[in-house]
Amino acid sequence: MTADQLTLEKVFQARECLAGVARHTPLNYSTTFSEMTGQAVYLKLENMQKTGSFKIRGAYNKVMNLSDRDRSRGVIAASAGNHAQGVAYAASKASTRCTVVMPNGAPLSKLMATKGYGAEVILAGSGYDEAYQLASVLQRKSGAAFIHSFEDPDVIAGQGTIAMELLNDLPDVDTVLVPVGGGGLLAGISFVLKNIKPAVRVIGVQAEGAPAMYLSYRKGCLHEIKGTGTFADGIAVSKPGEATFNLLCNYVDDIVTVDDEEIAGAILMLLERAKIVVEGAGAVALAALIYNKTSLKNAKVAVVLSGGNIDVSILSIIIERGLAKSGRYVRLRTVVTDRPGGLLKLLSVVAEAGANVISVSHDRINQNIPLKQAEVQLSLETRNKEHVDQIITGLCRTGYFPVVTL
Repeated sequence: MTADQLTLEKVFQARECLAGVARHTPLNYSTTFSEMTGQAVYLKLENMQKTGSFKIRGAYNKVMNLSDRDRSRGVIAASAGNHAQGVAYAASKASTRCTVVMPNGAPLSKLMATKGYGAEVILAGSGYDEAYQLASVLQRKSGAAFIHSFEDPDVIAGQGTIAMELLNDLPDVDTVLVPVGGGGLLAGISFVLKNIKPAVRVIGVQAEGAPAMYLSYRKGCLHEIKGTGTFADGIAVSKPGEATFNLLCNYVDDIVTVDDEEIAGAILMLLERAKIVVEGAGAVALAALIYNKTSLKNAKVAVVLSGGNIDVSILSIIIERGLAKSGRYVRLRTVVTDRPGGLLKLLSVVAEAGANVISVSHDRINQNIPLKQAEVQLSLETRNKEHVDQIITGLCRTGYFPVVTL
């Protein structure tokens, strides 16, 4: 693919192809994030898209643009999960065979959803790039049509339909923040916006642990990284696309990065403040806004929440760590006398301090603890950091010397 293969006509055709399939997702004004950032913030809820992410747009558009001959040979793709679901769904609608290669560490929810749409799933490699290598080998052997997750004009055109919805719902938008991994989403959105309304500022946001496109954009040439280190698996790409890179150089105003702690913070804030569930890749754009990675002032900003397919185990860790960071959850370890009433005395002090006990672990056989004593680990629900300090002070006054373990 070359950058000049993408046209506005292709995007308009993609919109027609997706009619009745992909949802025109909501664009919701957020009072919370507007007040927090000093901008007028609108959330583009692609996490509410069919299959749980924007990927259905490009995947469906590509599959439906295949010739009958190509479809008869089946389709194959590589994906960390969201593109896999989009391709599997499209293949089921086109009544064609589908094979998807996913990394060994792909979230179970994405794996099961892809199988649920009828695809054969092969697990290979530790990330997207290794899965892509095997998928390429299998494609050459089988002759199936390869549905690339970002380096394809039909896929990019499908993702570009998001920009048309944005302009329809918010004609006076100033800035659009978009997640970026391989570059298909950002390429499609920036291409449409800059060709229809050039004054709109388009900013890509990438995970700091997988900064291939960020580095490429900064250096002015394609840059491949050796590995990725982020839980935002949907944008953990080691080698960006050449065509997407060229499009980004022409149409994107800036690319910034956010780290995993910032991504997790944005996920937790969306969950608690807006009752919206997103995955790591889906939260990066908002994270950039919340943590001041942009130079925006009094802007009308559309933030693309690209997907909501987060693994519940990752979500539980984020919630627990977020609560601990804000002082609303704490784990303590201390020692009590191993005799009747010893544990009750400790718990009475905790109760008087107003903490809610979530769990208690009592260990009297730990060889590092003196005889006639027992180690106790407490998980407590607390109000804030000051409350945690008050609990610790109260325990120390009564002869306990707790250690915070989380």
